[in-house]
Amino acid sequence: MNQISDKKIFEVPLYAYERSPDQDAPAPVRHKVVVIGAGPIGLGAAIDLAQQGVEVVVLDDNDKVSFGSRAVCYAKRPLEILDRLGCGHEMVAKGVEWNLGKVFFDERQVYDFNLLPEGGHEFPAFINLQQYYFEEYMVNRVRAMQAEGAPIEIRGLNKVLSVKDKGDHVSLIVDTPDGDYTVEADWLIACDGAASPTRAMMGLDFVGRVFEDNFLIADVIMEADFPTERWFWFDPPFNRGQSALLHKQPDGVWRIDLQLGWDIDKEEEKKPENVIPRLKAMLGEDVKFELEWVSIYTFQCRRMEKFRHGRVIFAGDAAHQVSPFGARGANSGLQDTDNLGWKLKLVMEGTAPESLLDSYDVERVHGADENILNSSRSTDFITPKSEMSRVLRDAVLDLSEHYAFARPLVNSGRLSVPCTYDGSPLNTPDALPGGPARSRPGSPCADAPLGDGYLLPQLGDRFTLLTFGADAPESLEIDGVTVTRLALEASPEIAARYLGEAASAVYLIRPDQHVAARWPAYDAAAVETALKRAIGKE
Repeated sequence: MNQISDKKIFEVPLYAYERSPDQDAPAPVRHKVVVIGAGPIGLGAAIDLAQQGVEVVVLDDNDKVSFGSRAVCYAKRPLEILDRLGCGHEMVAKGVEWNLGKVFFDERQVYDFNLLPEGGHEFPAFINLQQYYFEEYMVNRVRAMQAEGAPIEIRGLNKVLSVKDKGDHVSLIVDTPDGDYTVEADWLIACDGAASPTRAMMGLDFVGRVFEDNFLIADVIMEADFPTERWFWFDPPFNRGQSALLHKQPDGVWRIDLQLGWDIDKEEEKKPENVIPRLKAMLGEDVKFELEWVSIYTFQCRRMEKFRHGRVIFAGDAAHQVSPFGARGANSGLQDTDNLGWKLKLVMEGTAPESLLDSYDVERVHGADENILNSSRSTDFITPKSEMSRVLRDAVLDLSEHYAFARPLVNSGRLSVPCTYDGSPLNTPDALPGGPARSRPGSPCADAPLGDGYLLPQLGDRFTLLTFGADAPESLEIDGVTVTRLALEASPEIAARYLGEAASAVYLIRPDQHVAARWPAYDAAAVETALKRAIGKE
């Protein structure tokens, strides 16, 4: 029997209900931060804050990890974030690594692609890993942090019934097996998923598009000879007029997505007697497989108008939704928390003004809009809305088999890439002539080999002055913020990623490893101005 069936991780309470002292307190207890939702995004936010010494309590109406693989595809930048949170290498060790993908039209392979053609990166372009493993590793990380005395707590079977922003704090009513209690938070982070009860309680909603097409997800346990690649079919013989996707996961589990069309009975389509014939048509009558999990979804490309509402901040699917094609859900949610954690810490300790949190809204709405644009384009290409659109799409697919110029036009789900915060109020205008565009202000730092390791772990989660062939102080103290210098020699990989045509460079790097500013040489006044801008004081 496969490992999933033996372990049944999604049936074991990993954060079982325990009565909290808050429930017996004579008055509501105030916490620094409360996070609603113990999924990957909520736990990511909580771990990030606790690693910075911020006290945080996670409330969840469940007591175990998610059933079914759900989010399955994790990109390089989120893996780098998870490495800083203490889970990245564990994820990669268990996950299935892949960089290659293939696109088919009818029965023909029209082309393939490599998502990480350059070397010198610690993490692969993507891994596939079931969400329940992801959540287990994060809960284990929380337990390890608690053992070390970190200020973090998960409360299972604590369902939030009411959320009220009181101006200087948030008041919550929480239901438990022992009855209701009231708790308060200086700040509340809502990571409670696409249906977000918090969003509903506050009378907030999404704006955007809901697509009418339906897709079947099936997790199938089987032994198969398919390579570890992403395979996508347009109009395959086993699903005429529709599309299909195949991914490999750990433990002999394969993710299969099959387009079903518009007018379907979802409950009927999820029944094994209807799912199994579809899978046999795809895999072959002789292939033995076992259904692990089945779900049906529709495309939604929507977001909240604002992600921050006073002292309540939304992240992940609670703030935005995109179609699963492109792996933009959990990946973008982790980038939300990466953006938020250091800003909230600076605001809470009084180092930065509360208005710094408005930049979370600006930057992550920009990220959500970028994801929604790409996801909407994918949806329109995968599911043409008119006969002329279908003719055009099919012509592009035919051309892509023989002509490279057509391949960028094929959109089977533009895969997640890290967001560059162009236009952010925290950026200082680029002052490095000849500097690579990939490392301009607002961009995430590119990894590179560094001695026996890699660059990004050396940057950590602090402000860093990264210098190449330029003098600078070893440490700076500006407005209560410490900036630490990291001086590097320009190896070929580093030169390509950070110098370009420049002979020397000085970079100011934010705690989330995005570039705040860059110059050809150190200038004390320019660095001070750029840092103040990066913490919302300019």
